[in-house]
Amino acid sequence: MRVAVIDLGTNTFHLLIAETVGKDLKILYKTNVAVKLGEGRINDNIIIPAAFERGVSCLKTFYDTILEYKIDRIRATATSAVRSAENGNDFVKAVKEATGISIETISGDEEAELIYQGVKLSGAIQELSLIMDIGGGSVEFILCDTEKLIWKKSYNIGAARLMQQFFKSDPLSDEDKQAILFHIQKQLTDLFETCEKYEPQILIGSAGAFETFAELVTRKHNQNIAIEQIKTYPFNYDDYIDIAVKLINSTHQQRVEMPGIIPLRVDMIVIATLITNYVLGRCKINRLTLSTYDLKMGVLASQI
Repeated sequence: MRVAVIDLGTNTFHLLIAETVGKDLKILYKTNVAVKLGEGRINDNIIIPAAFERGVSCLKTFYDTILEYKIDRIRATATSAVRSAENGNDFVKAVKEATGISIETISGDEEAELIYQGVKLSGAIQELSLIMDIGGGSVEFILCDTEKLIWKKSYNIGAARLMQQFFKSDPLSDEDKQAILFHIQKQLTDLFETCEKYEPQILIGSAGAFETFAELVTRKHNQNIAIEQIKTYPFNYDDYIDIAVKLINSTHQQRVEMPGIIPLRVDMIVIATLITNYVLGRCKINRLTLSTYDLKMGVLASQI
């Protein structure tokens, strides 16, 4: 059986095509496009016309690819940008008319569940863990162990949202930094209460920004590791902190020139770093690992 998974993120649209033979899973094709659906007015809950058109155009291209692979089943999921936008349903209808693809707009809870299932497939969960997925529109946290999901929640503090609201300086000023941290602190009260109760010892970062952190660390040590081809990557904590300090204090141009940062993340990686640092500090966690498997792998698991 061949399955196509489309993940419509706030920043990036992903297409993953896989084939199942018995219990084996083979990835046949994967790609992503920086659609930037949340560009401009995500905090006003609007998909602006240019982003709307980019999204429809991208899904037309995805559909052409899907036809080539003779797929048995398609599942397309939309997350924060679509579910919070006043014209999100208009976008879903426009895509259906243009391509025949039916988009399922999932809730934050469903998103967290699928992220958990994806990370679980990677083998990253070896003990009581806190999973964190930093998207453009929302950030999901999942507390789990090797047996079960214990607690999960989605928060509207994604990197694109915070960047549009607070990121007004270059390099990031102390004033902007404090405004971001104050906002995060107010939003994540129940997360910190949960972590105080359960005391997870490791943070698992789900793909996205954490792949960028891994790229920067491996390049720093001249390690020849293709991040996109591995399932997990355990960070040396001091290496992560060193990279984090550089990112927070860098200018836009300095980040542009850092090998390992894709153009889409040049500015948003600063927000992602601030959130990650704050969570590590508040939850008293000093171990960090990457799972390259995320929501789309969870969706794939749900189809097979």
